[in-house]
Amino acid sequence: MTTQSQIRTLVLLTMVVSVAPAAPAQSSQNVPRLSVDGLVLRNVKAEAVTYKGRSAVRLSDAAAPESNDAERWALGRGTSLADGTIEVDLTGDTLPTANPTARGFVGISFRVAGDGSRFECFYLRPKNGRAQDQLQRNHSTQYISFPGFPWDKLRAETPGKYESYVDLVPGEWTKVRITVSGDKAQLYVNGAPQPVLIVNDLKQPPSAGAIALWVGSGTVAHFANLKVSPQVK
Repeated sequence: MTTQSQIRTLVLLTMVVSVAPAAPAQSSQNVPRLSVDGLVLRNVKAEAVTYKGRSAVRLSDAAAPESNDAERWALGRGTSLADGTIEVDLTGDTLPTANPTARGFVGISFRVAGDGSRFECFYLRPKNGRAQDQLQRNHSTQYISFPGFPWDKLRAETPGKYESYVDLVPGEWTKVRITVSGDKAQLYVNGAPQPVLIVNDLKQPPSAGAIALWVGSGTVAHFANLKVSPQVK
């Protein structure tokens, strides 16, 4: 027989289950094979290739040398995200003609305005990942935001806050995951359970925008398996 004590316990358990918060739902914009035709290009050359066993899009820097870090990208048509998760496999290395200071800069821009005039961005410097200088290793990952917040301004005003170390190898596939929520974003690399870079004060006002493949000066990069999962509110 069910005792009065057992009845009270069942009622309490029912109450706990009923008030437990549900995880935010997400819907995916899955792009397992990126298409050159699905990209809007600015100052980059795009090619469909097979690279180290994966179907990929290769992006190469085609901008004038004096161009800034807002000038080289490939916008994904039909992508949109305000809050949620972005996942992609990518590589970054330097072109044979690149300046020796180039580091294979490669990353993902998010909340991108249609004309590319506004965006947030996480990127990697693969040639810093195993540099024999610790300070250079500390600059392996980077957050930037346009307009107004290039890497050199952020480094000068708040040293170390918007960049960090992570092990990287130029030209090798690297798995990247970015989570975005309000004015916060986190960068995860190669399946690590903890982020390698945390930004708690994204510089642009929160708004929905497109996803763009991003490269820096002197870079040749590859991208595959893009997955965009907006948070459903």
